[in-house]
Amino acid sequence: MTDPLEDQKPKILIVDDMIQNIELLRAFLQPMNYTIESALDGEDALKKVGQFEPDLVLLDVMIPKIDGHEVCSRLKSNEETRHIMIIMISSLSDLENEVMGIEAGADDYLSKPFNQLLLRTRIKSLLKTKYYNDQLEKAETVISSLALGVEAKDPYTEGHCSRLSRYSTALGNRLGLGMSLLKALNSGGVLHDVGKVGIPDAILLKPGPLTDEERKIMSKHPVIGENICKPLHSLKLVIPIIRHHHEKLDGSGYPDGLMGEDIPIAARVLQIVDIYDSLMTKRPYKPPFSQDKVFNIMDEEVKKGWWDPRIYSEFKTMIQGKNWHKDLPAKSLNLNSPFI
Repeated sequence: MTDPLEDQKPKILIVDDMIQNIELLRAFLQPMNYTIESALDGEDALKKVGQFEPDLVLLDVMIPKIDGHEVCSRLKSNEETRHIMIIMISSLSDLENEVMGIEAGADDYLSKPFNQLLLRTRIKSLLKTKYYNDQLEKAETVISSLALGVEAKDPYTEGHCSRLSRYSTALGNRLGLGMSLLKALNSGGVLHDVGKVGIPDAILLKPGPLTDEERKIMSKHPVIGENICKPLHSLKLVIPIIRHHHEKLDGSGYPDGLMGEDIPIAARVLQIVDIYDSLMTKRPYKPPFSQDKVFNIMDEEVKKGWWDPRIYSEFKTMIQGKNWHKDLPAKSLNLNSPFI
């Protein structure tokens, strides 16, 4: 198998307060085609991370100003740096310190004196993991760009994806959904209609009602979207949202005619905010409706058995309360980006 790092030159930051330790590690790593930088204390380490943008940090625990555990915790809790691989190295070999390192987010922990072969192997393994994660992130970015490209085609839908991400995440949090589903809703807001990239513009942007044949073509977009995203395991919780956000509780939706709770709860959440936002905004075939009119329409649709009444009731209460932003999860989600 080809080594994915063969044509790369990974960057490694060595953090240790003893220059001789840094030089020993530098001499050990230099023949391996790595670019090496160093820092002598925690403050300098955080500064160097911003400047150097390392792929991996060899981080001593006992360093001045900010200790290694705190440096690790800060890097792993920051959206910009959480994907950097961190190996903590310490002369403290007790279990308590190792647990502290893992809890801080370290990807590996070695005690001094360490075996050089073991260190080399673990560095290479983590750099491969970083490489594959980066490739995955690039693929996700391409799919996100496709979805936003679909939105950009139609001036009437500007900001629709961003609003859906925020509405659905706040509603999901209000309903007590776990963080994994909140992240899926955040991504689903952007990706729910990515399958429309496969729908002809003549249908997608048609100002009047669609013919039966055109509706049949349009109804394929959830399956197209699922097929686009299916290869990415990281989107496994988003895919049910993409496929099922046009289902209806009475079974009259598409593509599968699912009924009731067979429709995944995240799809039931997103479909309600999708309908709301579509009715609230101007479209080629309709003016923007007032909030009262939108809720009157949706009230009737709930009575028809289309939407989950409990989820709709929570959404209506949330929106009418005006301060719905307070329902966004306290734990930080990157709501400017669909991928967490």
